[in-house]
Amino acid sequence: MFGVMKFRFPHRKQKQGGKPAGKKFDLPSFIIEKNRAIEKLFLLAVVISALMAPFVEINYDLTEYLPDTVQSRQGLNLMEETFGYPGTARVMVKDVTLFEAKAYKDRLEAVDGVDQILWLDTGTNVFSGEGFIDYTSIDEYYKDGCAVFDVTFDEGDTSKRTSKAIDEMREITGDKGYYVGMAVQDKSVAENVAEEMRLILSIGVFMIFVILCITTNSWLEPVLYLTIMGVAVVINKGTNIFLGQISFLTDSVSAVLQLAVSMDYSIFLIHAFTRQKKAGLDQTEALRNAIEEALNSIFASSLTTIVGFLVLAFMKFSIGFDMGIVLAKGIVISLITVVLFMPAMILRMAGWMEKTAHRPFLPDFHRLSRGIFRVRYAVLILVAVIAIPAYTAQGMNSFLYGNDAVGSGEGTDVYADEQEINAVFGRSNMMMALIPSGDNVKERQFAEELSDLPYTKSVLSLSQTLPQGVPESFLPESVTGLLHDGSGWSRILIYVRSKGESALAYEYSDEIQAIMKRYYPLNSYLVGATPSTQDIEATITVDYDRVNTLSLIGVFVVVMFSFKSLLIPVIAMIPIEVAIFINMAVPYIRGETMIFMGYIIVSCVQLGATVDYAILTTNNYIACRKQLGLEKNEAAVETLKRSIPAILTSGSILTIVGYILYHVSSIAAIGDLGHLIGRGAILSMILVSTFMPALLVLGDRVLMDNELELFRQYLKRRAERRRQQAAGLLRKAGRKKTAADNGEVEK
Repeated sequence: MFGVMKFRFPHRKQKQGGKPAGKKFDLPSFIIEKNRAIEKLFLLAVVISALMAPFVEINYDLTEYLPDTVQSRQGLNLMEETFGYPGTARVMVKDVTLFEAKAYKDRLEAVDGVDQILWLDTGTNVFSGEGFIDYTSIDEYYKDGCAVFDVTFDEGDTSKRTSKAIDEMREITGDKGYYVGMAVQDKSVAENVAEEMRLILSIGVFMIFVILCITTNSWLEPVLYLTIMGVAVVINKGTNIFLGQISFLTDSVSAVLQLAVSMDYSIFLIHAFTRQKKAGLDQTEALRNAIEEALNSIFASSLTTIVGFLVLAFMKFSIGFDMGIVLAKGIVISLITVVLFMPAMILRMAGWMEKTAHRPFLPDFHRLSRGIFRVRYAVLILVAVIAIPAYTAQGMNSFLYGNDAVGSGEGTDVYADEQEINAVFGRSNMMMALIPSGDNVKERQFAEELSDLPYTKSVLSLSQTLPQGVPESFLPESVTGLLHDGSGWSRILIYVRSKGESALAYEYSDEIQAIMKRYYPLNSYLVGATPSTQDIEATITVDYDRVNTLSLIGVFVVVMFSFKSLLIPVIAMIPIEVAIFINMAVPYIRGETMIFMGYIIVSCVQLGATVDYAILTTNNYIACRKQLGLEKNEAAVETLKRSIPAILTSGSILTIVGYILYHVSSIAAIGDLGHLIGRGAILSMILVSTFMPALLVLGDRVLMDNELELFRQYLKRRAERRRQQAAGLLRKAGRKKTAADNGEVEK
């Protein structure tokens, strides 16, 4: 595409005496000569990667990616060290008496993997010994024939043992049971993602196959493309094992994005091979020349995408590192697979591709190109009018940040169950205060002040549960172990009437923290969904500015060095940035709330993946002007004619993949991400095809003269003038000195 890299090297000259100096490394010849060994190497890599992929650990908890500097992460680390970090759930059983609810509670608590269940009878018997039961709070646990239990598991939310325990609990409660909580949500996400991604990949591969059948000239070419990309995807998934653990968001979208974004590389190579064959070369020589020709386009095109993905690794919220490394690694692996493995497959399948050739289905786009060029200034004015409002609107969106928003959106069973529970018992949001133990009086005062807050449903602390004068050993270890760890820390469970993520929840969290800091100014932490979400929001919104700036700088530098121009990166990036602004402004105009995680990722994906459309168009324009000698208006029309088929193929694939994610996935974060990717690809295609011609014609003079070269020549001439002036001054000074030595006086 760019013509900035050369990979075929001439032979060395002979040494004196006639001995050859040897040959420099010739990559195309090496690939062709070693094609069988390369095939075997990639086959081995695919097998090993397929075996490793199931062992890659998937993380479903966004709080794991918080930096250790924020208070909620510090509190979670402390809680994990002292009390452990067990999974939690909330279970409602419908249409039961108080006695039946007690029986259900006992059966559920006996399930393997369940540590304990907090209910009315916690610490005593609900039906006897009324001295320890506060019946004023019974409607928080039993109401209108429904009982609700707070469940703590032996292991974490994503543990297989916890998942199995939830299955057994569902069998016990049957249709009467409703389940919410992080353990339930993580299990639901894991099951839905695995099932949905299989469906998404199947539909995606089929739709990409259809697009490729329409845009290629052989029925076998799509099979070849998908085979090559399939190999790259499997190797990328397997090599994720070296990262140890990746997020479920990364695992969900990396394969389809890698497939959609890097498909161009194999298309570049096949098109170059076809051109060489039409020139009359035999198969081997045509492939050798095609590799050398396509390497320039493949390497330069992939570099902008790699940079766009890698900048995600600079996020403090380290899910960006997770996703950036996996996506960038996927592009590198696709690049290597196309460069090394695809030539071997072409040699095997070239004959079959010729036999399955068919006439082109796409038109030549000449009339469309002329029509677009005629309205170029209208498009220019329209874009100028909407760009600033779109930029303003995209900065005014409403976002969600936390685990609840990511994994339990509308359409999921967890969301439906949550609505049922909320309808009876209202919302319940658990936070946990970690405080130094030892002063039971202060702890009781703190817990009582929390209990008096109007939005507090209940507060569970050991100082409240334990009557004055009664030793701690009087209560069962299941209660004391939950609230005191024996090494200097107490845990207080606080249930408030709010969602996990909302303005009210943030207000409640801030007030509870302020009260906690009055009693325990040092070494106290508030943890839970709301404090963690607050810290996620504070961290990730700062990350957005950093990532956006770095992606712009990175792509600008890559394009600048590729074209050796300062203007071309500006021309190439303006349409894509405007497309991003419009894409992100649409949710604000429609009054939608987005998952911020998708928003920040898509900005980099859309820039890195679709800036190639603008680069290709610019490169074609320069070729039409310099190589074909066309006048600038005709060059713009010819540029569109050449560029639209490639843009349409690549953009359609990215659009289809995005909208499949949007329509199939029930996970809110994945659906939002897909919607933004699909709409962004459409907008990028439209703006590059309609807006670029006006920019290219307006910037024609500088494009043709290469402003960097002109600037270098200007600096060279300026330096030469200064050198000549300095030399003249030296000569004049020399003459004065000679005159002084001879006793002459200059008149």
